[in-house]
Amino acid sequence: MFTITVDDKQPIVNMMNRLLTRLDPEGSHQGFVDAMEALAMVKRQPVDVAFLDVDMPGMNGIELAKRIQSIRPLCNIIFITGYQEYMPEAFSLYASGYILKPVTEPAVKEALAHLRYRTPSVSTSRIQVRCFGSFEVFVDGRPVHFGRSKSKELFAYLIDRRGAVCTPEMVIGNLWPDEPFDEAVKGKNRVVTSDMVAAFTALGAESVIVRGVGGVAVDQRRVDCDYFRFLEGDAYAIHAYTGEYMTQYDFAEETRMHLLQKFHRDQSL
Repeated sequence: MFTITVDDKQPIVNMMNRLLTRLDPEGSHQGFVDAMEALAMVKRQPVDVAFLDVDMPGMNGIELAKRIQSIRPLCNIIFITGYQEYMPEAFSLYASGYILKPVTEPAVKEALAHLRYRTPSVSTSRIQVRCFGSFEVFVDGRPVHFGRSKSKELFAYLIDRRGAVCTPEMVIGNLWPDEPFDEAVKGKNRVVTSDMVAAFTALGAESVIVRGVGGVAVDQRRVDCDYFRFLEGDAYAIHAYTGEYMTQYDFAEETRMHLLQKFHRDQSL
């Protein structure tokens, strides 16, 4: 997660950076005492969460929030202030949270747990899957290393099928479309399936794969996936979609067309 803190008092900025680093050690956290410097950062790259002091000289936090939202509509705004009277105006901006000073770690943790806009790095699942663009899989924020490229492709196919049980015939027809359905290719499928399971087992995440007599599937409940969230109408996922989906896999062409049609249809409403 990438956060910024903007407060005209340097000790508060330093305290917030230390606190956020404890809560999210894998993230990036920057602080500013100057609102214009913070805006320059927001223009350069997306920010997941902005912690803004409301009562600042020059540009106050309310005005800064409006300008951030005009640049990054899906940036989560959390106001920090010692004055409750600002709360109505703050929440009229669809803020994600409001923290009264003195700031405490439990208050920040609670605010981060209830963000208005879900970000790629703020997830309730250990397993994150990115389908938009090239297909990538992460467990606890780190890339999953599959022993075989076909193992990763198999997992991508299961994600594309959204939890449906995939028979060996279905898998082979999509991963080895030019090969006959014989014992040799069935053996390849068994090896690739075992390797895929082993990759997740090594990370203690093997429950994401459901195996049965009829075939294999992915447990959607254990995955945070931009494709799944897009179909559910999640604002961040819709914003992140640029028309590309699992670009390295031919089997995904049908879904690519479906997503494009849905996106253009929704935009026209």
